[in-house]
Amino acid sequence: SASEDQEKYIISKLKAECGSNYTSKLEGMFADMELSKDIMIQYNNHITEMKNNESINNQDKKIDIYFQVLTTGFWPTPQQHFISSTTSNIQTYFPNNVQNIQQQFIKFYDHNYQGRRLTWSYSLDRCVLNARFKKGKKELEVSFYQALVLMCFNLDESNNYMDKKLSFSDIQTKVPLEESELKRTIISLCNGPIGTRVIVKEPKGRDINVNTDTFRFNNDFTNALYHIKIKPIQLRETVEDSEKVNEEVFRDRQYQTDAVIVRIMKARKTLSHNNLISELLSQLKYPAKTVDLKKRIESLIEREYLKRQDDD
Repeated sequence: SASEDQEKYIISKLKAECGSNYTSKLEGMFADMELSKDIMIQYNNHITEMKNNESINNQDKKIDIYFQVLTTGFWPTPQQHFISSTTSNIQTYFPNNVQNIQQQFIKFYDHNYQGRRLTWSYSLDRCVLNARFKKGKKELEVSFYQALVLMCFNLDESNNYMDKKLSFSDIQTKVPLEESELKRTIISLCNGPIGTRVIVKEPKGRDINVNTDTFRFNNDFTNALYHIKIKPIQLRETVEDSEKVNEEVFRDRQYQTDAVIVRIMKARKTLSHNNLISELLSQLKYPAKTVDLKKRIESLIEREYLKRQDDD
């Protein structure tokens, strides 16, 4: 962010206004970020010692990496269902030097923080790849899944990638993603904004035919920038997802709804059902369905906060 101090100030104001429970997760996020910085300092010191002892492969030394250790429960749960169900161990698809570095960090973390378990969230990873094109080198900032796809087009034994064409199934054998997610990942690399199309799809088109389409490295790629950020295609929210979110939000708001109902009835003493509903809709500061409001009224009657007239 632009200013951590400003964010911490806002959190302190929220804590004073709404209580510690309201800001506990936000404070946990900041604590995780600070702890991750300390862990990386310790890890880098550990790696420096290993380099001095020549116990690290030379290829491993060429990779700069930063790990963030986040506490489950403080952060939004990332979507991990993109990994193919037939994949038992995704790490086997990583380049050897990436596997080595990951194992080095796991050993370091397990030794220094016993009793904790690491769960890797690959959908949150970002990578910077060095790419060589006809007109020079570029840095490509991509997601981890995009990086796996791009590395399928690395130089072969004959140092020839210009004519290297891969089918969808060829890429699928090297990138263990579900078909729909792999399609989105490839499309982001070949059909993204101009200046980010580092893969060429043949024949051209917005959709991918898994049986006939082929893909090759775009050696003629040009961009005035040296560092190029290629954004992945975000999964669109479905109607079902939207409805589920709305239900969860209303469930969180039900206590506020109950309080408004009770406040109205204390002031009016007696109201018809329709008038109560219309009064509620006018006073609530968020959209609500009539069906949900009826349920809250019934709940208050059952708990004896309200009473239905005998002649109703």
